[in-house]
Formats: sequence, C-alpha cells, structure tokens
Amino acid sequence: MDKKSKILIWIVIILILGSVGATYWRIFVKKDYLISNEVDCDPYSEKCFIWECDPTSTVEGEACTGDPESDVWYYKIAERKAANIPLCDPATDETCLPFVCEENEIGCSETLCEEGNADEIACVDPVQFTVDNPVEEESACEEGDEECLAAEEAAAEEECAEDDAECLAAEEGSEEAVIEEGTENTEAETEKIAPKCVEGDQKCLNNSEVTITPEE
Repeated sequence: MDKKSKILIWIVIILILGSVGATYWRIFVKKDYLISNEVDCDPYSEKCFIWECDPTSTVEGEACTGDPESDVWYYKIAERKAANIPLCDPATDETCLPFVCEENEIGCSETLCEEGNADEIACVDPVQFTVDNPVEEESACEEGDEECLAAEEAAAEEECAEDDAECLAAEEGSEEAVIEEGTENTEAETEKIAPKCVEGDQKCLNNSEVTITPEE
C-alpha cells in the first residue's frame, strides 16, 4: 500500500470518528433533538384529534371497554426539545408537565387538528362540541352532605322552565309587586319626614327644614 492510500484511509477514519463524536455530543450530551408526543386536548376550546377504540379488536389499549372516557380520547401533537423536558412521571406527579411550552421557548410547539394534517383522522369542532356536550354545573355541596344536596334540588325545582309561561308570569308579577311596595313605602316616608310648604306660609316654613315647593 502506497503512502497516498494510507493518507486517504486515515482521512476517512478521522471523518467517521468526527461524525460519530459530533452525533454523540448532540444527542446524548446536549440532547439537541425534538420529541413528539400525543397529549391531552380540551375539546371545548381546541380543535382536537379524535381517537376511538376498535370494537372488533381484542388488543388491550385498542379494544372498547364500555367506558366513554376510555373509549374516546381527544388529543393534540406536542413537540419539545429533549433538553427542556423534565425528568418526572406525570402519572405520579401532578405538577409534572413535560410538554407544556414555556414563554418564547424555541423548538416547542403544538399541532391541532386542521385541514391538511388530518385527512384520515376525525377532528373536533369546539363550538359544536360545546352545544352537544354542555358543561354541567358543579355542586357546591360536599360529598355525602344530603341536607345540602336536598336544598339544591329544591332550589332547582323552583326555577321556571323556559316554556313554562305560567311560572314565568308568576315570577314577573311577584317582582313587580315587590318594586311597587317598596316605591309606595318610600314615597310615604318622604311625605311624612319632609312635608311640602306652600310659598308664603311662614308658619309652615318655621316648623320644617325643607325646600320650598311652589304651589301648583
């Protein structure tokens, strides 16, 4: 083997070792690469991808269980640099948010279900989803507080339905009666406290500290 061939071989070996070393440094030391993962998505406010179970499958994780929360999953695709992902377990640590982007974080993004990236996957329309699945009001009562729950049910029964014209009219009449009653009492108290004096009635003016009201 001549000298030129040996030099060429050493150059190739050095290039290979340099490439392997640079790759090792970038991936294992700096962790300068993106990790993509499917994360939970809120269908009430975001255009989520929809995953549904397979009724014909017997594989765990793909087969249907009968529980709507397990058989349907709304998700989005999140990407983040490996170096920025914390080493924690979301299953045991509620504060662990490995794919939540920080402000102005480079290389961190979320992909929602839009035209062009979901040709074979169903998407969620947040407006229609909210109409079809209205949010139920949470009870202020503690679990097991039967007295509080009974009071809430009684209050709900007293509320008028939208098409119950008789109930709505009764409520409106009750409110008007309360307003009229309060107005009459206020006027009566005003007359009693501050009687009107006719201009020129010096005796009345001396006995009351009120504003003079011209005679009609």
